[in-house]
Amino acid sequence: MADLSKYRNIGIFAHVDAGKTTTTERILKLTGKIHKTGEVHDGESTTDFMEQEAERGITIQSAATTCFWNDHRMNIIDTPGHVDFTVEVYRSLKVLDGGVGVFCGSGGVEPQSETNWRYANDSEVARLIMVNKLDRLGANFYRVVDQVRNVLGANPLVMTLPIGEEDGFVGVVDLLSEKAYVWDDTGLPENYEITDIPADLVDKAAEYREELIETALEQDDDLLEAYMEGEMPTMEQIKACIRKGTRDMSFFPTYCASAFKNKGIQLILDAVVDYLPSPTEVDPQPITDEAGEPTGEVATVSTDGPLRALAFKIMDDRFGALTFVRIYSGTLNKGDTILNTFTGKTERVGRMVEMHADDRTELSSAQAGDILAIVGMKNVQTGHTLCDPKFPATLEPMVFPEPVISISVKPKDKGSTEKMGIAIGKMVAEDPTFTVETDQDSGETILRGMGELHLDIKVDILRRTYDVDLEVGKPQVAYRETITQAIEDSYTHKKQSGGSGQFGKIDYRIKPGEPGSGFVFSSTVVGGNVPKEFFPAVEKGFNSMMETGVLAGFPVLDVEVELFDGGFHAVDSSAVAFEIAAKGAFRQSIPKAGAQLIEPIMKVDVFTPDDHVGDVIGDLNRRRGMIKDQEAGTSGVRIKADVPLSEMFGYIGHLRTITSGRGQFSMEFSHYMPCPQNVADEVIAEVKAANEAKK
Repeated sequence: MADLSKYRNIGIFAHVDAGKTTTTERILKLTGKIHKTGEVHDGESTTDFMEQEAERGITIQSAATTCFWNDHRMNIIDTPGHVDFTVEVYRSLKVLDGGVGVFCGSGGVEPQSETNWRYANDSEVARLIMVNKLDRLGANFYRVVDQVRNVLGANPLVMTLPIGEEDGFVGVVDLLSEKAYVWDDTGLPENYEITDIPADLVDKAAEYREELIETALEQDDDLLEAYMEGEMPTMEQIKACIRKGTRDMSFFPTYCASAFKNKGIQLILDAVVDYLPSPTEVDPQPITDEAGEPTGEVATVSTDGPLRALAFKIMDDRFGALTFVRIYSGTLNKGDTILNTFTGKTERVGRMVEMHADDRTELSSAQAGDILAIVGMKNVQTGHTLCDPKFPATLEPMVFPEPVISISVKPKDKGSTEKMGIAIGKMVAEDPTFTVETDQDSGETILRGMGELHLDIKVDILRRTYDVDLEVGKPQVAYRETITQAIEDSYTHKKQSGGSGQFGKIDYRIKPGEPGSGFVFSSTVVGGNVPKEFFPAVEKGFNSMMETGVLAGFPVLDVEVELFDGGFHAVDSSAVAFEIAAKGAFRQSIPKAGAQLIEPIMKVDVFTPDDHVGDVIGDLNRRRGMIKDQEAGTSGVRIKADVPLSEMFGYIGHLRTITSGRGQFSMEFSHYMPCPQNVADEVIAEVKAANEAKK
């Protein structure tokens, strides 16, 4: 058995272009895992192995790899930065024990790094901060440290200081050992020498070191008291305090580096070993019941307990389906039979492999703390728990955001229909934020996703990887319907035609629910006018009608129905009669309750250079945007706004035009809001016209 204290499961996450993938490449090179480093801008990095990733220079799916440093085993996951793929970051964080947040030395804390930082806070993942690209024009380590404090509300614990700025960045001062690490111009990571701190940094280093020690010792009252009385703690004691504070997320050790120029990476690897938690030091995963409620038990990380593992990613490649699994407790051997508590079915483990991006190594057994892939599992999906059939348990499941944008696709030739179906089935299993449905009336296939880039890449994969030629429709917005007024109404369903008839009468109140509450049903019938056994049928009738609203057939959100009275017939009443009554009641009452179209509003975060701020704000206002906040940085202004999704199609091209190619933006779904009447009328007219055309 391997020693769990020597394991580190870490993820590398950040904003687009902060240098995550380059950092991963450098770590693999330094630890001897690869011999030639590939560059992202040449499309040759190890972890970006999809064609689409190499071409666009972005990471789309998180890739896993394993390497060793100072006798410690590191399982590293390189995650994407684009907001359309945040699900990849979210599910990776779920199974990691620690992380490295990478920030660009000149860009600082950018919109997407904020989202990812928030996810990491939610998942309670301890992390280090790496300020990267300090060799770039405009890079400023101290400014980024301030941003971490002010924008993220986090407490950075500065561990190293940069020597030189921009082109002159040659190395770092390690505050703990009070030594300088200086690299030469060869660009090789191993070519550095350890010297004394340069004269011009001595005072600054002393000031930062004092701050470092004071902050660290706050973790131990006795040591802090002794320090205040002039007694210096040992190096071991300081490190133990830093380790404790990092694990409790009281502060985040912060390092400077340039991954591209190979400077400063060794110190970060040492910090991963010294300060980030091993699998046994993280709060164990809660165990839940079938409804997802915590039972109070936890999956303690140990090799002795029963098997508990979480499937966090499904990937289809040339050898079949791969299920990525993180084992929390117990051991797993080739040939074992394991239970999937979600489906209630057991499966036999055929092959297990350790992944290195696109390559693999066969394994015969794995244990708690490991991240591995199982080949050929049939019915496992993201978020399912795999466990010992004798000791069933369910780990806390993952929650994914709803897709907000859709496109229709159809194959160009009849022969590709089946091929497209199989391909889309595989892609839906891989990505929980990508869904597919068939339009009942037109027979079109509708793909839904998190944004234009997300769907764009899915169509690209269908065309290239699966060789399906598609006709793609215009992007569509996921509109919804709701009601605005409370009403009281009554509906009677009766049918008499020889033999037993049908009878059901219901009196009910319908009112708008709280935003996000969905459909809520309650009954306050007294005196048995509607027998209890018919309540579920009434609820089912109303609920089944929520799928298609009365205005344009969009799903209905946030409605409360209260059944308060009614009538029944001893012979003719049945569950079916009351269900039909509820359906009729819905059709009758929803139009009276002030039915209204609502649209998805996106939280938009735009970065623009100072000289284009007016144009960008004017443009957002024209798109019906509500400006929430403006924040001036050193290299430009960040504007936060709420904008309807329907107005944001093609925004990136437009933003580049008005900012001469320097603007950036990210957006994520925020909430639903009522459409203005003129917009609602247009949407309803479009739906009617489309329905007419289908007939």
